[in-house]
Amino acid sequence: VVSALLFTIGAVGFLLRRNLLVLLMSIELMLNAVNLTLVAFNRQSPANHSGQIFAFFVITIAAAEAAVGLAIVLSFFRVRKTIRSDEADLLRN
Repeated sequence: VVSALLFTIGAVGFLLRRNLLVLLMSIELMLNAVNLTLVAFNRQSPANHSGQIFAFFVITIAAAEAAVGLAIVLSFFRVRKTIRSDEADLLRN
């Protein structure tokens, strides 16, 4: 239930907000909700650690996504002086 609530908050934040930093935080919140679900399901069979291993890989991918996403946001801010996602389509020029 907690994981579904966290995922819903992340999805709503991703769909409704226009700030790129808030979008990245919403994606991280959704990934953490998935990790919570993986670890909770792993508690049903403690001999098998596949849920925890998969959660570890999701954490490493989330860290890489945060680093790359923050680099993109910083370069976008240097060019456009804003971090609103509505102006992101102007990069095609």
